[in-house]
Formats: sequence, structure tokens, C-alpha cells
Amino acid sequence: MQNEVLKAIQFRRSVFQANFTDEEVSREEIMTILEAANAAPTHKRTQPWRFVIFRNEGLLRLGDELARIYKSITPAEKYTEATEQNMAKKATQSNVAIAIVVNYTGDVPEWEEIAATACAVENMWLAAYSIGVGGYWATPGMINHIGPFLNLEPNQRCIGFFYLGKHQSEEREPVRNPIEDKIRWEE
Repeated sequence: MQNEVLKAIQFRRSVFQANFTDEEVSREEIMTILEAANAAPTHKRTQPWRFVIFRNEGLLRLGDELARIYKSITPAEKYTEATEQNMAKKATQSNVAIAIVVNYTGDVPEWEEIAATACAVENMWLAAYSIGVGGYWATPGMINHIGPFLNLEPNQRCIGFFYLGKHQSEEREPVRNPIEDKIRWEE
């Protein structure tokens, strides 16, 4: 495929922590990814996306908080210490974790703010792919309880974490049903 934009759209994939190497994702690479996010479309220019970036010791604090939330919200009959430890470990298996936050402005319907923020995340994914960084968007149930830790304002909501890391995974084609199964022409 010769068009680099279309190639990035076709070959961008979730790359999970098990495939991350120990190589650092630099601050400059993170800023490149975030600048791409900032170019997302937004109705009335509300630019509702906000990001909290965790690196180094910040990842440890995030992991501890995810484990604490898991322990505090999980019913005793479903709680396991192994899962609590996994919650803490998951954050630190990445080089970078970015909390994805929607800043509801009230200027447009909430779904439009979510859609704009999702567009920003897709731009992050494409930018990361283009510079050899892997990532994925995780939406653990704990995000509904992490607002105080992130110092979110009443009009803000965390909608997930975008985990980033260098990797050496092979490109792979998407597994999708044919587009013809999903369209109807009205001519």
C-alpha cells in the first residue's frame, strides 16, 4: 500500500504489554502522540480531550491506586489477592500510561464530547504506529472510581487508559468482516 495514511489505518493494531520491550518511550515521542491527539475534529472547537501521563514513579502510584480501588469495590466473594496484585502490576508493565479524560463543556451533547475524545485517541494510535510505538486502550471498571486520584473536576470523566510501549511485533492485517456486509447504497 503506497498511501501512508491508509496503510496506518489498515495496519494499526492493539499492542499489549506482553509485547512491550524495555526500551523507553521518550518524552518527545509522547508529545508527538499527544499533538496528533490535539488535531482531532471537535464540534464547536470544544476540544474536550484531557490526558494525565504516567511514567516512572507515576506508574507505580497508578498501579497502587488501581489495586486499592479493586480491593475497595470488589465484593469479598469475588475478591482475589492475585487479581489485586495484577491490577498493580498491569500499569508498571507499560512504559507509559495515559489516562483518557473527557472534559464535558455543556456546549454540545455529551456523546459529541465522547466522540471527539475517541477521535483524539484514534489519532494517538495512528501517530504511535507511525513512530514504532505500540499501544492499546483499556477500559477497566476501576475508571469509574479513579476521578479523585486524577483530580478530575465535576464535569470530567475518565474513559480509559492508553498504555504505550516500544515493541517488535510484526504487522498484521485487520480481521474484519467485509465492508459490503455493513453498507447499503441509496442511489
